[in-house]
Amino acid sequence: MKRRILIIGGGIGGLAAGAALGQQGIETTIVEIQSENLVAGVGINIPGNALRALDRIGLLDDVLAHGFTFDRVDFHDSASRLLLALRSKLGVGGVPPNCAIQRRDLARILEKACVDVGTQIRYGTSVQDMRTTADGGVAATLTDGSTEQYDLVVAFDGIRSSFRKAALGIEPRFTGYSVWRVALERHPDVTRNMYFQGMGTKAGLFPLNEAVMYLLHVTPEPGNPRHAKEQFYSHLTERLDGYTGLIGELRDRIKPDDDIVYAPIEEVLLPLPWYHEGLLLLGDAAHAMAPHRTQGAAMAIEDAAVLGETLGRDGDLRELIAEFQERRFVRAKIAQDASRDILLAEMNTADQAALDRQTAFIRNGLEGVSHQVDDALNQPF
Repeated sequence: MKRRILIIGGGIGGLAAGAALGQQGIETTIVEIQSENLVAGVGINIPGNALRALDRIGLLDDVLAHGFTFDRVDFHDSASRLLLALRSKLGVGGVPPNCAIQRRDLARILEKACVDVGTQIRYGTSVQDMRTTADGGVAATLTDGSTEQYDLVVAFDGIRSSFRKAALGIEPRFTGYSVWRVALERHPDVTRNMYFQGMGTKAGLFPLNEAVMYLLHVTPEPGNPRHAKEQFYSHLTERLDGYTGLIGELRDRIKPDDDIVYAPIEEVLLPLPWYHEGLLLLGDAAHAMAPHRTQGAAMAIEDAAVLGETLGRDGDLRELIAEFQERRFVRAKIAQDASRDILLAEMNTADQAALDRQTAFIRNGLEGVSHQVDDALNQPF
C-alpha cells in the first residue's frame, strides 16, 4: 500500500526526510511556514556519521563538492598555542571525517533532492489543525484552508516546536550558555576545525569553503538574555577581548555590519514515545543538543535516512515507527550526553586553576575520550 506522509518544517531534517522518503516511492509533502527556502545561521559542520547518512540518500558527492573536508581538529589556548592536534575517527565507509558547508548551500542541495524525487514542498504553509481518523490516519487542515488525509505527520519544526509543545507541553532547557557565530573571509591557516580555550569561554573556527569560514564563540549568558541585534557586534567583540593570536586578529576584522548570529544553547530529549496520535517528532523537536560534537543537525540527517529506509519496508506502520524510535533514541542520547559533557567541561574554567586542569586534560586525556565517542557514532544507525 502506498503511504502518504506530511512533513512539517523545511529545514535540514525535513528536507532530508523529504528526499529519503521520496526515494522510497512514498508520497511526501513538506509544509514550511517561511515563504521561501530561507536559511538561518552561518555554516555547519557535517561529521562523518551524517555524511554516511547523506550517502545513503545519494547526496554525498553534491555536499562534498560545495563544502570543505578535513580530518583534524586542533585545540589551542587563548593565545593560539597548540595543545592537541586530534585526528577524527569518523572517516569510515569511504567518507571523510568532516565536511563543513554553508547552510544555504546545504539547503539548496536538499531542496533539489526533494524536487528530483517528486516530494512536494509548499512554502508559506503550515498545519492549522490535525486529528486522527477511524482508520488510524491523520486528517490535517493546512493554513491555506485545505484538508488532506495522511498516514503519518512528521514534525521537524525545530527546537521551539509548536507541535511538541501542543502535544506534550515540553519546552527546551537552557544550559546557561550561548553561542555567537559570524562568517568571515577564510584565513589561510584555517584548513580544519580549530578551537581556542579561554577563561570561562571558548572560540572556534570552521572552514566552509575555499573563500569563507566562520568564527564561533561560546559564552556564559546567565538568565538567558535576549540581546538586541544592534548590540551583537559590541557584545561579541567585548567577549573576545581576552584572546590574542589568531582569534585576536580575527576579532579585529569583525565589522559592525557583519551578520552576527546569536543563539542560546538549549537541550531537548523527549522520552519515548516520540509518536503521539499520528504525529512523530524528530530532529531538534525531539533531541536538540549542544553544538559541541556538531551532532545536532547530524542526528536530524540520520533520522531522515533511517525513516526513509524503515517506512520504505512493508509492514504495520505503527510497528515500523516503534522500531524506528527505539533505534534513534539511544543514538541521540549518546550524541547529546557527549556534547553536554564537553560544553560543561570547557565552561567550567572561570579561574586559573580550573583552566589549568582543562588545559592538562586537553593535552593528556581528550584524545581517548573523543575516540570513544567516535567509536560509538561509527556504529550502524
